[in-house]
This record gives sequence, structure tokens and C-alpha cells, in this order.
Amino acid sequence: MIKKILKFFLKLFLWFVGLSVLWVLLYKFVPVPYTSLMAIRAFEGDEKYETRHDWIPIEEISPNLQLAVICAEDQNFLSHNGFSRAAIEKALENNKKGKKLRGGSTISQQTAKNVFLWPERSWFRKGMEAYFTLLIEALWSKERILEVYLNSIEMGNGVFGAEAASHYWFKKPAAKLSRENAGALASILPSPQKYRANPPGPYVARRTQWVVQQMRYHGKFTLEKKEPKEDKKKKKK
Repeated sequence: MIKKILKFFLKLFLWFVGLSVLWVLLYKFVPVPYTSLMAIRAFEGDEKYETRHDWIPIEEISPNLQLAVICAEDQNFLSHNGFSRAAIEKALENNKKGKKLRGGSTISQQTAKNVFLWPERSWFRKGMEAYFTLLIEALWSKERILEVYLNSIEMGNGVFGAEAASHYWFKKPAAKLSRENAGALASILPSPQKYRANPPGPYVARRTQWVVQQMRYHGKFTLEKKEPKEDKKKKKK
């Protein structure tokens, strides 16, 4: 009896791994049409609620927005393997102090959560998030991760993705976003249902200035992978 139960769970596990890998591989090439968060928001909304979402390739998303979300959300995006050790350690420290379960989520982790999972704070959800993060880091390029992220992230009430957000907040396509526009959109990401990108409130205005400053420090944007600082030092010797 025990062997049958173990065999059943082994088969279940193998099916889960196989199907999840195929799911991730599919979205490596196919646009993500809908996410669980979109469905949840639509269910929670009233009769007037409308989901705005238009998938566009990353070439049609302003480099300003690409850089802005990296500066605001995950400045080591191009060099890490999907996880930020410093952010994880800080989150664990907060959890030990009895605070709410929080993650130090990278763009890769947020993409895994937005596309494949649901917005719940639990250890099980975080474990699934880590699993899908490993998969997309292994099977997708950084460019693809950023492309999916920018097309699925919530940027307002019922507004998902860069193109819909650009039209909703600034009446222009995502390709035409200025540095300040991009900074404002990146600034509302922590609470897109609470904050406004245009006109911005005091918090978003201050946050936008900080994001734009970080963008200036970064310089010309490229999606080429950055080498860790330690490796650069070793090469100089």
C-alpha cells in the first residue's frame, strides 16, 4: 500500500515537472494572453471594471521604461541568476521579527509570480515562485524575462503591461515614453492600485525623481549581461 502511494506521488511529481517545463517553454515563444492576477482583479471588480492589456514585443517598448523598472525594482537584474541574496536575507530577518511574510523579489521572481502563480503571501507560494524562477532563468533569456514582465505587470486599476499603461496614463504608445514618463510608471509598481502615474501624488513625484536620477547614473541602456564586480577585479590583476 505504501509503495502504491509513493508511486502515485512520484508520477504526480513527474507530471507536474513535465507540464510546468512545457508551459515555460511555450511562453518562451508565445505571448502571454492572460494571467491569474488579471482573472482575480476581474472577479473582484464591479460591473464597470475593464481589463486593459495589449501585448507588444520588447522592441516597441521604450528603453527608458526598460531601464526605469530595472533601476526601481532590481538593479542587479542583468547579473543575478534570478535571486537577490541581500534581499532574501533582509526578508528573512523581517520575518523573524514577526512581520508579514515578504519577499525580496527580483524581476525574475515577479515575472514567475505574475505569469504562472497567484498573489498570495505564503511559504508554499514562495516555494512555487522559486521553482518557476529557476525554470525561466534556465530556459529564457534576460531579454525575454524583461519582455514578459513589462507585458504582464499591473500598472493601474485594470491596467496590465507597458502598452496599456502608456495609453492609460500618458495617451501615447510605450515606444514614445520619455524618461520622466517611464520613471513615473516604475514608481507606482509597489502599489499600482493605490498610486497614480499622472498626475503624480507627492510620493510618486519624489520616487520618480529618484528613479530618473538612477537612470542617469546607469548611462546608456543595454540588455547585455553585466559581469559581477568581483570578476572584473580579478581580470585587472
